[in-house]
Amino acid sequence: MTTILLPQADGSLNKYQLSNEAPVLAPENPEFNRIAYAAAHVVVDPLRQGSSWLDKPSIDWEATMAFRHHLWSQGFKIAEAMDTSQRGMGVDWPTAKELIHRSLDEARAVDGADLAAGAGTDQLSVADVQSLDDVVAAYEEQMDAIESKGGRLILMASRALAAVAQSAEDYIRVYDRLLNQAQDKVILHWLGDVFDPALKGYWGSEDIGLAMGTVLQIIESNREKVDGIKISLLSKEWEVELRNRLPDGVKMYTGDDFNYSELIEGDGEKYSHALLGIFDAIAPAASAALCKLAKGDTKGYRDLLEPTVPLSREIFKAPTQYYKAGVVFLAWLNGHQNHFVMAGGMQSAREITHYSRVFQFADQAGLLRDRSMAVTRMQSLLAMYGVN
Repeated sequence: MTTILLPQADGSLNKYQLSNEAPVLAPENPEFNRIAYAAAHVVVDPLRQGSSWLDKPSIDWEATMAFRHHLWSQGFKIAEAMDTSQRGMGVDWPTAKELIHRSLDEARAVDGADLAAGAGTDQLSVADVQSLDDVVAAYEEQMDAIESKGGRLILMASRALAAVAQSAEDYIRVYDRLLNQAQDKVILHWLGDVFDPALKGYWGSEDIGLAMGTVLQIIESNREKVDGIKISLLSKEWEVELRNRLPDGVKMYTGDDFNYSELIEGDGEKYSHALLGIFDAIAPAASAALCKLAKGDTKGYRDLLEPTVPLSREIFKAPTQYYKAGVVFLAWLNGHQNHFVMAGGMQSAREITHYSRVFQFADQAGLLRDRSMAVTRMQSLLAMYGVN
């Protein structure tokens, strides 16, 4: 059996023995009875970074598009240019716009491929925002860039709006204007401050119950324009409450990377669809599990998906905004890219013991598709930290 020395939090080294179980594979021609979006990461080109790479990285478009083909082949829709792709944390709007356009072009050449793209306000400097009109104009620019190419919208939460809005009424005013002019139904996006501290008090209140009342008012007033809402508060209780209060026909998309297994399964009456960053990292297991669920095999679903939850909770631990590092780390271990470098050097945002735990949990969940390659790559990373 293969073993590897993994560093522990107390500075010691622990001999870890890898599983002998075969890795989990997605079924051929997967079919789900839940809508499942995977928020996909980008692959940078580490050899073409200039002095501005901290905020304008060079992207390896071939590897980035290849990863989208991987997700489509596993049965997933793609949520493009979301925070998983380091949007607003290393990837600027011009790069995100090119990413969206390239992915839309790529999807047209793939049978059954589908995606929706994030429209936000990240071309604005928050310090320079003077009014709600500035926020609306920024949203409109990005909405037009997506819709003019035939794309569907995910209205991302806006740091600029959180900074300038004075009340719940300001949020209502902005979202009413945006939804009124959207060409098709959109997915709303409620990202909690655990993911982005700049979004504290979104929807006009730090009280989740009051904020929920505001977003429900927006949805009720624009029901014909709202496909659903993605909620990422890492609280299954709040998600279930909002899910139970949504108008008929409006979908709940879980963004809860701690509790997704039970939320997608549902409570026997209602369930959540999914728009998850963790699906980037656990695609084969999630695909296989969702196929089991579609066939009514809840035990098979749980047996496949629940072992991924400890991995996800480690990847999304506080400070949660650095979860992208774990996602890209697994893509590297599994051969989807030939390096572990991220936009803005964000691979350094997590400690080596974190990567050791991610490696271990991924192995236990059957998510290392070539253990020999994964061990070799993990050892190369450990060597940089003095572990030989």
